[in-house]
Amino acid sequence: MTVVIVGTVDTKGEEIGFARDVLEAEGVDVHVVDTGVIDEPSFEPDTSADEVARAADTTLESLREDADRGRAMEAMGEGAAAVVNRIHDAGELDGVLGLGGSGNTSIATTAMRALPVGVPKLMVSTMASGDVEPYVGAKDVMMMYSVADIEGLNRLSQRVIANAALAMVGMVTNEPDVEISDAPTIGITMFGVTTPCVQTAREYLEEQGYETIVFHATGTGGTAMENLVRQGIIDGVLDVTTTEWADELVGGVLNAGPDRLDAAAETGTPQVVSTGALDMVNFGPRESVPDEFEDRQFHIHNPQVTLMRTTPEENAELGEIVAEKLSAATGPTALFLPLEGVSMIDVEGEDFHDPEADAALFDALRAELAENVERLELETDVNDDEFALAMAKKLDEYMRETGRA
Repeated sequence: MTVVIVGTVDTKGEEIGFARDVLEAEGVDVHVVDTGVIDEPSFEPDTSADEVARAADTTLESLREDADRGRAMEAMGEGAAAVVNRIHDAGELDGVLGLGGSGNTSIATTAMRALPVGVPKLMVSTMASGDVEPYVGAKDVMMMYSVADIEGLNRLSQRVIANAALAMVGMVTNEPDVEISDAPTIGITMFGVTTPCVQTAREYLEEQGYETIVFHATGTGGTAMENLVRQGIIDGVLDVTTTEWADELVGGVLNAGPDRLDAAAETGTPQVVSTGALDMVNFGPRESVPDEFEDRQFHIHNPQVTLMRTTPEENAELGEIVAEKLSAATGPTALFLPLEGVSMIDVEGEDFHDPEADAALFDALRAELAENVERLELETDVNDDEFALAMAKKLDEYMRETGRA
C-alpha cells in the first residue's frame, strides 16, 4: 500500500518527514510529491517540484522568476493533479495525504479532487475550520483542522499529524467487512420541497433491484451527481429537482454551475427529468438577500434559508435552458411536467402558487424541446404518488431497453 503525501518540502519538510515516518513505521510505503516553489527541499522527494511544474507546462525556474504567488499556486495545483492521477493510473496510489496552510491546501486539494471518489483523501490544514467548499468541492475530501499553524514540530502538531497519518493507514490497509452492492445505480436529486416525490420513486426503484443515491440539490449535490455520471458510477438519472438552475440564472447561493444537466446528455446515460423546485431561488438568512430583490416574494424556509419566488420571465428563460440541455441528449431522455405545482409550496393555497409563472416555464419547454426528448404532462403536482411512480417507471423502462437494469 502506498500513500502519496502532497506538500511543500521546502517550507514544511520537517512536518512532512514526520508524517512519512509515521506511515512507514506502520508498514505503508510513501511517495512524497513536492509542491514547494520558494526554496530547495529539505530532503529529496520522490517527485520533485520541477516535475510538478512541468506537468502544468511550466518550470520551477519560471515560477520563481515570475514571483507571482497566485500563478505559482495555480500551476502547482494543476501539476500536482496531473502527477497524482498518473501515479494512481499506474496502480501506485492508495491514498493521498496533504499538510499545509492556505497555499498547499489549495494545491493538495486540487490534486485530491482530480482523483475518483473512493480514493482516501485527507487534508491537514489551517483552513479546515472555516468555509471548506473551495477545497472539498463535490469530492470526498476530508479536512482535518491543524489547530495550530503547521510550522515546526511540537507536542500538539505531532499528535495531530500522527492522527492524520494513522487515519490514512487505517483507510488504505482495510476493506469494509460488509457486502458492497453491485446493483445498477440510480442518481436522484432532491430538495425538502420535493422529498415526497423522491421517497416514493426511490422505494419503487429499489423494489425493482436498483441501488439509489440521493443528492441534495444544493449546488455541490448536483455537481457531485454530474461527476459520478461521468465516472460511470451512476447508471441512470432521476433528476426530479433541477432547482440549481434557478440559482445559476438569478444569482442564488445554491447553483451548480453552467454544466448542470450536461453529464447524462453527453454520456448517453438514461435520464428522466422534471422541473422540481424551479419556483425558487435560494439565499441565506433574510438579511443576506441582495437589495436588488427587495420587492420580490419570499418564503422563510428556516432562519438560515430564504426562498425567493421565480418570476414568469425567469421561468420562461429557465424553460429555454432546460430544453436546450435535454435536447442535446445522446441517450434516452424524458421530461415530466407536473402541471399543478413544481414544489410543495407551489400548490394551490401555498406561498409560491403562481399559475402564470408555471405556465411560462411549461410553455417555454414545450416550444423549445427537441423531438428526441419524450415529454409527459400530468395533471398533478410534483409530489403526487402518481407523478413519482410515472417518473420511476419510465426510467426503469429506459434502463431495461438499454441493458442497464
